[in-house]
Amino acid sequence: MNYIVIDLEWNQDCEGKHGKKHEKLPFEIIEIGAIKLDEQKNTVGQFNELVRPSVYKSMHRITENMVHIHMEDLQHEKTFPQIIRKFLKWCGEDVIFCTWGNLDLIELQRNMKYYHLPLLSDGPFPFLDIQKLFSIAYEDGKSRRNLEYAVDHLQIEKDIPFHRAFSDAYYAAKVLEKIDRDTEDYCSYDVCSLPAEKKAEVYKTFADYSKYISREFEDKTIAIADREVLSTKCYICNRPTKRKIKWFTPNGKHYYSVSYCDRHGYLKGKIRIKKPIFKNGGSEAVYIVKTLKLISSEKVDEIIEKRDHAREIRKIRRKQSVR
Repeated sequence: MNYIVIDLEWNQDCEGKHGKKHEKLPFEIIEIGAIKLDEQKNTVGQFNELVRPSVYKSMHRITENMVHIHMEDLQHEKTFPQIIRKFLKWCGEDVIFCTWGNLDLIELQRNMKYYHLPLLSDGPFPFLDIQKLFSIAYEDGKSRRNLEYAVDHLQIEKDIPFHRAFSDAYYAAKVLEKIDRDTEDYCSYDVCSLPAEKKAEVYKTFADYSKYISREFEDKTIAIADREVLSTKCYICNRPTKRKIKWFTPNGKHYYSVSYCDRHGYLKGKIRIKKPIFKNGGSEAVYIVKTLKLISSEKVDEIIEKRDHAREIRKIRRKQSVR
């Protein structure tokens, strides 16, 4: 197994929201850079290619100023389909993709879909978000720093400029090398392709929580009524739990609950309702990401406060609507 640390640079419509942005390709990739690491995180390969654009013929000024690539520099390069086939062949078979943040794999596959190329997987697949891993290893697990901050924090030598695909992949790989923990316990999931059916849905147990990724539902109402979506079995012993706080929502997008396992204690449930990146259904289609996590009794009190606050807000809104 090898790690593929990838970074992209992309261009967009120069006229912003008043321009002719292509709905299916808002960001067109103009450079792919990557570092290949072996299982011991030793560098065993490099990939660095510019891409000739076919959608946006002028360079956005922010892109040009940041990466110092001019449109004329790209005119003799190969097209995206040619470069992506070369890149995937270079990656090989048994790999795990690694990125700084979660945008690069989305935009890579958006470009692949635009050219009618197969996506990286036919369902959700694990990848390493190095930005998240850095936060877990060195900060609070919630903050998200930029790449240069992480490089400075870890005292990594800055021997090439930032803000090019290859250099940012190079530095992200250096950060990954420094993270000395089992990254499998903190992997993220790419969801450009959702589970095709119920039996393909994702169930993953990590060191201190579990994650469930659903198939696509026709709409939110159907999703939130699904038995598996609402289930709160203990992810450690797989035994039924007693519901202490029923599912509630403070905003219509996130739902919370608290259940109790006789063996392991209180579990916080969180449901996030998300729109598919690439929809197979109609405009109302959604999918669910549910997490379950053991919590203290103090955290239970905080969730009760959140539920009660949500109830008060709903009462106020109902009164205002009557007036």
